[in-house]
Amino acid sequence: MNAVTALFSTVLDNAWLSRPAVYYRNRVLTYNDMLTSIHQVSHGLTALGIKPESRLLLIGYDTPEFLSLFYGAIESGIVPVPVNTYLPSDDYLYFLKDSGARVLCIEAELWPHLAPVLAESEVPLDWVMILHGKEFLPARPEWLASSAPLLFFEPWRAAQPPLPTVKEAAADEPAFWLYSSGSTGRPKAAVHVHHSIVQASVHYGREVLQITPDDRLFSGSKLFFAYGLGNSSYLAFAQGASVVLERQKAEAATLLADLYRYRPTLFFAVPTLFQAMLSMSSEIGQPLSFLRACVSAGEPLPSEVARRWRQRFGVDILDGLGSTEALHVYISQRLGDASPGGGAWVVPGYEVKVVDEAGQPLPDGEIGDLWLKGDTLFFYYWNQRERTRTQFVGPWYRTGDKVLRQPDGRLFYQGRSDDMIKVNGLWVSPVEVEHVLMTHPAVDDAAVVGIPDNAGLMQLHAFVVLTATTRQSPRMDEVLTLFVRQSLAPYKAPRVWHWVDALPKTATGKIQRQRLREGMGLMSIN
Repeated sequence: MNAVTALFSTVLDNAWLSRPAVYYRNRVLTYNDMLTSIHQVSHGLTALGIKPESRLLLIGYDTPEFLSLFYGAIESGIVPVPVNTYLPSDDYLYFLKDSGARVLCIEAELWPHLAPVLAESEVPLDWVMILHGKEFLPARPEWLASSAPLLFFEPWRAAQPPLPTVKEAAADEPAFWLYSSGSTGRPKAAVHVHHSIVQASVHYGREVLQITPDDRLFSGSKLFFAYGLGNSSYLAFAQGASVVLERQKAEAATLLADLYRYRPTLFFAVPTLFQAMLSMSSEIGQPLSFLRACVSAGEPLPSEVARRWRQRFGVDILDGLGSTEALHVYISQRLGDASPGGGAWVVPGYEVKVVDEAGQPLPDGEIGDLWLKGDTLFFYYWNQRERTRTQFVGPWYRTGDKVLRQPDGRLFYQGRSDDMIKVNGLWVSPVEVEHVLMTHPAVDDAAVVGIPDNAGLMQLHAFVVLTATTRQSPRMDEVLTLFVRQSLAPYKAPRVWHWVDALPKTATGKIQRQRLREGMGLMSIN
């Protein structure tokens, strides 16, 4: 098989080539347009002499060109490696060296920042391909120079015949890589195989979200993230549906404008974005009646955010749990059963078990480590054999998450295993405390971490962003302490309170708890 052939088989079998595939700015690209471009890329990459299994580092915005390169590379047997477009040049050097990429595809406006650094490095490249044209580059000849031949994507692609070079592959053959967010150190490359895309499209796209050809998907999370890659491409393409692409950085005003402009039926985002959109002017609150559901993943969705979103916009948010290593969402709420804070179910095609620290199964009702088994799991971390081995126990992947399972099978996320806090011998889930804090009208955002005191005893510290209309007062810590104790056991109430302007978060919207523990978050304390 080849993932691209399998992905578009439904479209081809049903002769849906004239149906819309991508909405991008003022353009509507049909499936025929997209497949033609993908075939041109696969033919062109092969003609350049790039061998199968070579890596292609892709630093691109959410555009049709990104999709053409990503799927064109897979079709030709070349391994695309998309990475975050909002990183410093040193990080790109790390990705190039770690992956051993022979081809670099990069946005024209980003190339001037990387070119001088690349010129001083010893990274061997066969080709550098510039996306979106020479006209975006400042008129400095040194930025048009490169130790590797320089190509400009659009004229290069247009010159290629639409004759696909399809590399037949085993279902378990590597197809693409995705780097982890690197929240616990340097990013790790998770190697994914051809059948993973197909499995995720079936189990989550078709069986959970019930995507049909009439759906239009829009994602606030970008294509270079595992979550965004599915939302903005293969979940839709496998069913003959369409996607909306937004080139600009995901910000609340941009996303809301796009929602009202393109009127998608499914909207995907991380909790931080849902919260930011709610925090905008209350005048922007017309019902999003064209949406049949929203989906959240990347971080736990506070029940208060889900409740306010439904109240403001009249649509449910399905809370989900996924990871780069699992490719997409593997635990999710269901359509028609998206109660805020009500737990979620295992996605079809996956198995989970909840175990103690020794790997022994725990009874329902106890918090334990989540182990996962399923066909979309990565095969290994590139060049990290020992790290890969420690993540697996036979076929089971140790997710690093803590959950609580109810007798009916519903799972309640408790936080990352490394983030769980033991206070006076009892475990505390920071997520549980944060969700309670988020229901207080004075709180806009919150994070809870454990920090030892001078005696070495663990204390709960709360970092709180107050709403714009709330004035900090000496008694605010007392008010919030009492508020938490009214909902949770007294020992779960934070002992130390910090008022901050914003929480440090990763590009995927995850709270950087380690920075808070190390004091980095204290820099923004009022």
